Amino acid sequence: MSSIKIACATLNQTPLDWKGNLEHIKTAIKEAQLEKADLICFPELAITGYGSEDLFLSYWFPQKAVKQLQKLLPFCGDITVAVGLPIRIQEKVYNCVAIIENHELKGFVAKQFMAIDGVHYEFRWFTPWEANKTTSFDFFGKDIPLGDIIFEKNGFRYGFEICEDAWRGDVRPGYRLKDRGVHMIFNPSASHFAMGKTKQREELVRKSSQLFNATYFYINLLGNEAGRMIFDGEIMVADKGKLLLKNELLSFKDHQVQYFELGDAAKGLAEIKSESNKNEEFVQAASLGLYDYLRKSKSKGFVLSLSGGADSSTVAILVAEMVRRGIAELGVSVFLNKLGSSYIPQSENSEKEIVGQLLTTAYQASDNSSFATFQSAKNLAESIGAQFKHWEIGDEVKGYTEKIEKAIGRRLTWKTDDIALQNIQARARSPIIWMLANINQALLLSTSNRSEGDVGYTTMDGDTSGSISPIAAVDKYFIIKWLKWAEKSLGYPGLEKVNGLQPTAELRPSDNQQTDEKDLMPYAIIVEIERLAIRDRRSPLDVFLILNEELEIESGTLKDYIKKFFRLWSRNQWKRERLAPSFHLDEFNVDPKTWYRFPILSGGYEEELKELDNY
Repeated sequence: MSSIKIACATLNQTPLDWKGNLEHIKTAIKEAQLEKADLICFPELAITGYGSEDLFLSYWFPQKAVKQLQKLLPFCGDITVAVGLPIRIQEKVYNCVAIIENHELKGFVAKQFMAIDGVHYEFRWFTPWEANKTTSFDFFGKDIPLGDIIFEKNGFRYGFEICEDAWRGDVRPGYRLKDRGVHMIFNPSASHFAMGKTKQREELVRKSSQLFNATYFYINLLGNEAGRMIFDGEIMVADKGKLLLKNELLSFKDHQVQYFELGDAAKGLAEIKSESNKNEEFVQAASLGLYDYLRKSKSKGFVLSLSGGADSSTVAILVAEMVRRGIAELGVSVFLNKLGSSYIPQSENSEKEIVGQLLTTAYQASDNSSFATFQSAKNLAESIGAQFKHWEIGDEVKGYTEKIEKAIGRRLTWKTDDIALQNIQARARSPIIWMLANINQALLLSTSNRSEGDVGYTTMDGDTSGSISPIAAVDKYFIIKWLKWAEKSLGYPGLEKVNGLQPTAELRPSDNQQTDEKDLMPYAIIVEIERLAIRDRRSPLDVFLILNEELEIESGTLKDYIKKFFRLWSRNQWKRERLAPSFHLDEFNVDPKTWYRFPILSGGYEEELKELDNY
């Protein structure tokens, strides 16, 4: 065999952006041609974007994707191109990779297994292809083979496992590819980001190269493609069980191309040893997610109700990091140009200046707000360069309260009307912060976290208001620890006051000494119950039996916490149904549109909780 130079290209695509998506592909092909690459492989569904949802079910959408493929042929001279798109054959749609060589379409490989867990609902759109089966597809009057096919280039035989295909154990296509004697296996993927997930992928790629005695290529999509899922753009190459190439993840660029040469050039390459840091992964993914959401929604910036507490401060830092990281990678002019902004920084400190252009914050004080949280919010906003505004909502709260008191004929008291008096403060903040967002043509950032989503510790049409909820998939216990890490490791001294505060809603009078954990339970306990109840889908009794062994906590207290969690969880599903769109950042989330579906009305675990009482 001779040598072969492979290009692996990740792309940041957008559903229905036909022109932009095709330009990204063409630009990457041109780069690979200049580098004398023999073959370039793109991610899964690169032509349309993976997140096209029910567009895949239409007739016209797959047809237009095929027309885009036809437009690509003239740009594929002296190179082989593997690019993903949907293919409709009569009533069924298949997730395929098209192989083009020297301007000519050679064939389609169809995905054999559908991802149906967590954030994925592929069976809704695609039909799995049958192993060893082939057919033909009419490509503008020419019959093109489609199905379970392998190809050859420069004496190297190669085949494909498309994303989920590789995660199906003993039935995965790789075993049949090995029997056919392939030298290379490509895995074009649309694998969503989750903290810590890259380690799982590394293990898969290493083992696959050894198991199938082939060089294994993994190529993932990049960026916040369609709103919720973020793709990290991971590219990896492994051979004989060793990881030999791995790129920098979560780039702000429209595409990245990495190269790997098989043959003598690959001999003696050192194995790559990579490390992952959950704190760093979180800020990388969330800041890129915010950047893509901002530019793809064509909004002018962000507005944030900055309370001085942990959640809103986290969101503010993520916006600052979006600017810092975007400028560092793209440069000021490209960063702003991609946002559609013509702004030209006037000072040397362009980072803080741009944050000031993109982020407006407001502290909205009620009668129960403290000077400590005001100082915390003001200090943080000024330290990152954000605009800071503040006002009081006492008159609005008083107006609403007096109207309802007159209507019902009695005074409201904290003893009898605690929840109503708390919620009206949170809701009174919403109309005016939305007004500011509308004036600025900006996205309103919601600050709910996953722990609050679990138990409904959030006010609908209050602190849940927003266009996007960046941290709704992350638990509060992680956020509290992350803020301390961010203060020191990312260099944000403005977080010092935030990290010195006890998390509190500040909705009751100050003599109540309200705290979140006093209202609920320790956040560390919520995380443990949530892990078993939601991620692992355990019953209340199972949760108790496991945690009673793992945690040093009195059994009766633990039972009370578990009962409280399950009752609040089932009672507040309607709130989770109405939360603003959120990024998928952790191994699981509680968004019913992307991970965990639960009935809005239910029996509320009453029988299961009685079992717990009787144990």
